[in-house]
Amino acid sequence: METRMLGTQGLRVSALGLGCMGMSDFYAGRDDEESMRTIHRALDLGITFMDTADMYGPFTNEELVGKALQGHREQVVLATKFGNQRSRDGKFLRINGTPEYVREAIEGSLTRLGVETIDLYYLHRVDPTVPIEETVGAMAELVKEGKVRYLGLSEAAPNTIRRAHQIHPISALQTEYSLWSRDPEEEILPTVRELGIGFVAYSPLGRGFLTGRFKRIEDLPNDDYRRHHPRFEGENFQKNLDVVKIIEDMARDKASTPAQLALAWVLAQGQDIVPIPGTKRRVYLEENVKAVDVHLTDAELKRISDALPQGVASGLRYADMSTVNR
Repeated sequence: METRMLGTQGLRVSALGLGCMGMSDFYAGRDDEESMRTIHRALDLGITFMDTADMYGPFTNEELVGKALQGHREQVVLATKFGNQRSRDGKFLRINGTPEYVREAIEGSLTRLGVETIDLYYLHRVDPTVPIEETVGAMAELVKEGKVRYLGLSEAAPNTIRRAHQIHPISALQTEYSLWSRDPEEEILPTVRELGIGFVAYSPLGRGFLTGRFKRIEDLPNDDYRRHHPRFEGENFQKNLDVVKIIEDMARDKASTPAQLALAWVLAQGQDIVPIPGTKRRVYLEENVKAVDVHLTDAELKRISDALPQGVASGLRYADMSTVNR
């Protein structure tokens, strides 16, 4: 497995990471045993970059990942996030970036993960009521104490990224990026590249839509949150099937699957970009990993980009966009 650098502080990760959210929350079909097998298989395949968050479950995903990584800690670059505060029963409370909550959150994550140090600690969402300097300042204290190695932000706007980076070096920015979410190309990617910050692309498969597995909304279980996602609803679903059809046709030309082509495109956007497709099943993990062997020529990349320009997807990324890019 190829490795890539995130930032300029020394954080090196596998070129493809594993998003663990869906193992415990939002997507239907929880199976902890299969999820743990998937994490172990990822390690076998050279994927060493694992991504979780305290809000997933809530809290149970960190516990699952921690259990799966027992005896494998030295193999893994472990990333988790805080800031989206939820109660134990799953209720969303607030976005919390107060220094006091930074301290409370890290102790909880360390305990659930069963580790002494978290490799990459993200602010999951920016708290508009707390200056970013205060939040990152508190996070920087965790680095001094050895509880965290590197700092990251998720869904932060360019000015926020700059202000945070002045307080303590930010190694990675995590934001949604895929063939149907190319918004970061406008301002976010130029900003992080100017500052020497790595980019972690979450939902690089469009929450599974770009795999071509969903042909109608009924293909999703009743309790799957994507049934209420703007891009999966009503006319948007049908329009976005046209996007998938383009990817399927191009994938056929490359003798790859749509998922592999979509991931290969993200990987080809720069050595500073690391996609973290999520899955809880080994069969999809093994399919995704083969994307690193799909090599796209300049002509093919242009063809894909021309056919799927920024804004091609129908519907918003989130029903409530007020919590992103601020």
